[in-house]
Formats: sequence, structure tokens, C-alpha cells
Amino acid sequence: MNEFLEPTPVIDSASAAIIAAAAEIAGDAVSDEEIARRCFLWVRDCVRHSSDHAIPVVTCTASDVLRHRAGFCYAKSHLLTALLRARGIPAALCYQRLSRDSSGSAFCLHGLVAVQLLRHGWYRIDPRGNKGEITTDFCPPTERLAYTPRLPGEMDIARRFADALPCVVATLQKWPTAEEVSRNLPDYASDA
Repeated sequence: MNEFLEPTPVIDSASAAIIAAAAEIAGDAVSDEEIARRCFLWVRDCVRHSSDHAIPVVTCTASDVLRHRAGFCYAKSHLLTALLRARGIPAALCYQRLSRDSSGSAFCLHGLVAVQLLRHGWYRIDPRGNKGEITTDFCPPTERLAYTPRLPGEMDIARRFADALPCVVATLQKWPTAEEVSRNLPDYASDA
């Protein structure tokens, strides 16, 4: 469980800015479930999704996401994971492999978070942000994720990761604009 509490270069949960933000967001909450709920809602609602809001900046580390208040699903997940770890709550990164269109001809990863809650065990949450028919929520033990794999080739990737996948980090570091990232989203098969 320690690996899901430790900072990494991407999940920089020991940075002063992350620690301060986590304390402010958690406020007077005491239970792990309430702290996780507040952190989830804050990232979902206060950090804008780069594509949804046409924000050109590309963020990767949790502290960069916090500073710019913007990021792709991966980056928003990095920040949520860091905030939870900063409050002593085990958190991991999770991924789904999803089709980029309705034909299943091309795939990409979608990033989300699993949090270890005392009453429920590992519980997946999706800080992507709501948009139209895409809605997420925090209501354990029921998962309310943005996407459900349905097409052949789509899947929930079963593992929980202590740090971001190398293909995700490479994508976020290689492409200088959100538009370029959107055209070059990583796929799990390319990371296997």
C-alpha cells in the first residue's frame, strides 16, 4: 500500500503547493470518504479539461495542473491522486482503453483514479469533468464514471498504477499544445 501513498515526479504530492491545496480543499473533513469527495469535486469542477475549454496549455505534473487549473483527463487524475496522497489517503491511477470513434478503428487511453476508502476498499472515480451527457460523481460504492467500455477492443485496464504510464507522460511532454495532444492521444497497446 505504501507505493500508493508516496510522491513520484509526476504525482508530486510532497510539494508545498499540493500540501497546502489539499489542506484547504479538505477543510474540516475528518473521514477519508469526505476528504476524497471534496478533493474529487474540486478537481472535477475547478480544474478545466483542456479539450472541453480549448485551453492550449499542456500540463502533466500534479503541481503544474494545480498552477494552471487545466489539464487532460490524465493530468486531472495526477492532481487528484496527489491531493489524496497529501492527505494520507492511498490513491492510484487507473486507465480505460476506449475507441476514438464509434467504429473501434482507433483507440486511446482515458485516465481516472482509484482511492482506497476504509468502508469500501478500492473505489474508482473520474475527475474528467462533466460535459453534456458525460457526467461523473462520487457516490461509493457505486461508480459513476464518464465512460463504459462497450466496443470490441475497449476495456477497463485491471491494474492500479502508482505512477503515470510512460506513454501518457511522453505524450504530455512531447506535444506543446492541447490540440496536438488531442491528435496524438496514447494507447495502452503501444505501452505494453
